[in-house]
Amino acid sequence: MRLVILDNYDLASEWAAKYICNRIIQFKPGQDRYFTLGLPTGSTPLGCYKKLIEYHKNGDLSFKYVKTFNMDEYVGLPRNHPESYHSYMWNNFFKHIDIDPNNAHILDGNAADLQAECDAFEKKIKDAGGIDLFVGGIGPDGHIAFNEPGSSLVSRTRLKTLAMDTILANAKYFDGDLSKVPTMALTVGVGTVMDAREVMILITGAHKAFALYKAIEEGVSHMWTVSAFQQHPRTIFVCDEDATLELRVKTVKYFKEVK
Repeated sequence: MRLVILDNYDLASEWAAKYICNRIIQFKPGQDRYFTLGLPTGSTPLGCYKKLIEYHKNGDLSFKYVKTFNMDEYVGLPRNHPESYHSYMWNNFFKHIDIDPNNAHILDGNAADLQAECDAFEKKIKDAGGIDLFVGGIGPDGHIAFNEPGSSLVSRTRLKTLAMDTILANAKYFDGDLSKVPTMALTVGVGTVMDAREVMILITGAHKAFALYKAIEEGVSHMWTVSAFQQHPRTIFVCDEDATLELRVKTVKYFKEVK
């Protein structure tokens, strides 16, 4: 497990984007060999997406032979709603790059049979050869995707009821009106992300500091689902200085010395 500490949000975003860019280029994707990328939503990855768009527009990176799988989607929110994760991904990333829309996979929170939708998503990942690099963010309570505290660490893609902390955190996207915030979502499971060949988790801001502490300095716990990635063979946590505020000084010093 690696912990990469950058001075601020912008530098953390740039480091993550460069890492993704290099991974895709080194893979040498082509018509018979697609790079498969797992992607998050939320405020944390926005800086990373902006940098990836910049690399694409500069001619340094193509997504023509990249398949993406998003972590989650709200249930019952129309696809064209400005706060749906479909809208988020297209407005903040996909429409600015050369990805084939057929290769950008997002769960359908309005499917007639939600469990069938989840099972089909798992099959699509398997048929694509698995995820090469899964990028994720976390909530202040340490959840990855919508795997809220208490979720099974071997869970698969499924329907989840959102914790009140998550609903409160997401209210800012719905004019602060809790009644407008969806209470359920479809989400990949912890086990789904653990199956990826590599995982990169972005953690920025002082409000995520306790979650980062729980993720790397304490044991694996289903109450802090991000802690499961201690047991993944290739995990990178990318954070800014503010996110390290709850870590021991010797932990920060150790990871800054290890390259």
